[in-house]
Amino acid sequence: MAVIVTVEIPGGTREQYEEVMRQFEGVDWFPADGLVAHAAGPDGDGGWKVVDFWDSEEQFLAFVERARPIMERAGISSMLPTVQQAVNVILR
Repeated sequence: MAVIVTVEIPGGTREQYEEVMRQFEGVDWFPADGLVAHAAGPDGDGGWKVVDFWDSEEQFLAFVERARPIMERAGISSMLPTVQQAVNVILR
């Protein structure tokens, strides 16, 4: 079942996000299996927000386990994910 994952990163910055993305370029498991689409930007409350579509919650959780050390090295220690069922995902 496809899911929508919204991740709030309180205090997260564009610089931290870009550092994480640079580090992901060096691993062979990114983009991760199950990732359908990804978007990120400032959340308006002084933090950062990520919205992803995944094939399943299990694939998202497996990704987080692999990605956690990279995020922590970039200074991201707190993430607040919300997972909900996606009824439909349309890609152009």
